[in-house]
Amino acid sequence: MIKGKVYKFGDDIDTDVIVPATYLSTFDEKELAKHCMEYTNPEFYTQVQKGDIMVAGKNFGCGSSREHAPIAIKGCGVSIVIAKSFARIFYRNALNIGLYILECPQAVDGISANDVVSVNVDTGLITNETTGKTYQAQPFPKFIQNIIECGGLINAIKANKI
Repeated sequence: MIKGKVYKFGDDIDTDVIVPATYLSTFDEKELAKHCMEYTNPEFYTQVQKGDIMVAGKNFGCGSSREHAPIAIKGCGVSIVIAKSFARIFYRNALNIGLYILECPQAVDGISANDVVSVNVDTGLITNETTGKTYQAQPFPKFIQNIIECGGLINAIKANKI
C-alpha cells in the first residue's frame, strides 16, 4: 500500500520539465532529484516527502527519451505517478527503473493538489483519503510488479524474479 500527499501537474509535462537537460551529465538519482520539476515548481524538491504522489494529466513524460526523468522522480522519494496517460517511452523507462505508475483519468480528475491518496498497487484501487472517493486503475501483472518491487529491470534479472 502506498499513501502520500499529492503534487498535481497538468498535461504534456515533458522530460525537459521533469529534469532539465542541463543536468543530464549524471545518473545519480539524488543529484537529479534536486532539479526535478524545478521549472514548474521550484520548491518541489524541498517540499516533497518520501512516499508522496505525483498526479498529472495526459501525455506525462513526453519529449526526449531519457531515463533521467523517472530517476529524478524516484530520487525525490515520489512513490507513484498517476496520470491520465503516459508517453510510451516514459512508461517503459519508469518500469525499467522501478517507478510505480498508473493510468487512471477519473482519479486525475477527482484528485486535487495536497489531497492525501492511498494506492493498492496489487488491485489498482486508488482512494482519495481527503474526499473518500475511490477510483479503479488497471493494476500491473505480477511479473511487472516484481520488476518495480526489485527496483527495476536489471535488479529483477539479477534476483531471478522475472
